[in-house]
Amino acid sequence: MPRNPERRAQLADAGLAVLAESGARGLTHRAVDAAAGLPAGTASNYFRSRDALLGALGERIFERLAPDEERLAPLAEREPSVELVVDYVRYIVERLLGRSELTLALLELRLEATRRPELHEILTRTLQQGFDTDISFHVQAGLPGGAEEVRLLRFAIEGLVLDQLTPGTGRRYDVDAITARLVRRLIRADE
Repeated sequence: MPRNPERRAQLADAGLAVLAESGARGLTHRAVDAAAGLPAGTASNYFRSRDALLGALGERIFERLAPDEERLAPLAEREPSVELVVDYVRYIVERLLGRSELTLALLELRLEATRRPELHEILTRTLQQGFDTDISFHVQAGLPGGAEEVRLLRFAIEGLVLDQLTPGTGRRYDVDAITARLVRRLIRADE
């Protein structure tokens, strides 16, 4: 199996673009090669099966959506509070909506995983690791609330993001204001 990490990332990024634009049905090794501008057969050399390709795309999404340490540093210097959680969650929403192609690709992967057991296993593991990391960060930062509040926030934010990126309620609203309201209602200052 080829071990060039830069080429693997290039192929995964091309695959994410294809997935976001064409959906899971349009995602083929050949389409990834074309999107990456590489010779036919390159993607299949790196990702032997469709499930391997889809799983690699799931991992790559989270690499690309990772927070910028320079943006986190000033937040980490603040005292733990509900308002600090609001700012952390606003940054999460900003990343998810600002990189909509990655978020749409993740939605496509999640839907495809309902039909593909191997992808389901890979993606579940990746999503669970992300959730565990979120809880660990929340607890280590001394933020109010715990695992259940983090879980509820994830559900709420995923719904908000889904509504923003797909046909939704049709009502216009201030995403920052809604994010703050969700956090304040789900994480009580007295906990």
